Amino acid sequence: MYEHRVPGVLRGLLFALAALSLSACRQPAGASGPGGDGLRDSTAPSGYGVVFLGPADCSSRGDVVREVSCRSEKAAARVLTRYTGAPSEGPACPPSTDFVLHISPSGPSPEPAVPGGYACMRNLESPHPGDPGQGGGPLTVVGDCVYGSRKGEVRETACDGSGERPPEFEVGSAVGRRGLCPDTTDLFVQLGGETPVGCARRV
Repeated sequence: MYEHRVPGVLRGLLFALAALSLSACRQPAGASGPGGDGLRDSTAPSGYGVVFLGPADCSSRGDVVREVSCRSEKAAARVLTRYTGAPSEGPACPPSTDFVLHISPSGPSPEPAVPGGYACMRNLESPHPGDPGQGGGPLTVVGDCVYGSRKGEVRETACDGSGERPPEFEVGSAVGRRGLCPDTTDLFVQLGGETPVGCARRV
């Protein structure tokens, strides 16, 4: 239950504008990864392929996100998949997503405006905050740990205790409805997707 945004077309004519929010691909528990909740802000020309950050393309690191060759030393993350429209209204990102990049592309007149969208990104190297138990990423998945941040809301944290807050519950399984959770369940966590209920136990 976290997020980010992306797409764009026409080499050299698109500008990526990433904005931060907290319920992208599939709003998980409400946790944030290192440096925020997985969103990247940037303003830069697309610069590489014909389609800006299409599936399997790579982006650079830093505040300004650019598309670069995946063999470049500047490459930092790869596009797992991307969609048009708002993350809250579109398909969920894959579970292995480390962050979601939102892009509002635009081209100079008389080029037509390119619809905005979002890309589900994974770092080329560790760390991978989206992996189970790592305490970050835009999604809460089975194997993640959470803590209560305020009444009725939980946020993700590292299961090994290395995060700012110690873990209180671990999501052991995901089911279609609460009644399918084990009797030992101490907390229900909203995951989204086809199995939207996370069954968590106190750790």
